[in-house]
Amino acid sequence: MNRLGGVGLAAFERHRDSERSFANLSNTISRSQVDNLRSQLTQFRSALVHFASTHREKIKRDPAFRHAFSQMCANIGVDPLADGGAARRGAGGWWSEILGLADWNLELGVQIVDVCVSTRERNGGLIEMAELVRLLGRLRGSAKVTEEDVVRSIKTLKPLGAGYEVIDIGGRRMVRSVTKELDADQSVVFAVARDAGGRVTENVLIEKTQWTRDRARAALENMLIRDGLCWLDNQDEENGHSYWVVSVMQWDE
Repeated sequence: MNRLGGVGLAAFERHRDSERSFANLSNTISRSQVDNLRSQLTQFRSALVHFASTHREKIKRDPAFRHAFSQMCANIGVDPLADGGAARRGAGGWWSEILGLADWNLELGVQIVDVCVSTRERNGGLIEMAELVRLLGRLRGSAKVTEEDVVRSIKTLKPLGAGYEVIDIGGRRMVRSVTKELDADQSVVFAVARDAGGRVTENVLIEKTQWTRDRARAALENMLIRDGLCWLDNQDEENGHSYWVVSVMQWDE
């Protein structure tokens, strides 16, 4: 019995030794893999930094090139163009330092606020994205921006708590600069007005939506009186009066 017990104990010890050997080998391989991965990441970061530094001005100046650079980075899980806010908070600001985009994003954000505030009286705090980009182009001259740039910059405005947000109405991007939200009926009115160049009447709304007249009138009156999202035209030759939803109209100024 003792001899058998000794054999069993020896086998158990050999098994434990084998497990320790495999564990040590696994740890060695894991450390090697981690070190190799760190080395690859360091090389990749250096290459990306070199590219960004070399083409910094073109990234800032050329919207198409900036978009291509952003897409390339997004494919590998990096978003250097969204790092401007982080740099000012003291976290992960090396991209902003390399690209010089912290001040660029801040400047664009200030201009977005400027346009939204200056047009709020006529559009009630809701402006079509294409119109916002057009007005920003007038402010910036040759330094053009894209909708993608505006979306990214608006994200940096969220901490202000002013309600700046990109929303979708009837398949079209709009920028809201007030905290109030549209109800379902107002979203429908916007979609109908957009298809007609900004103009909508009770009759058109009823025809398009099959609403009752009371519902159509209430939706339009709320947008006019309560929310200031449209204008009333009392000299409409065809219907007597009509409503103009200014945020889906184009302005020449």
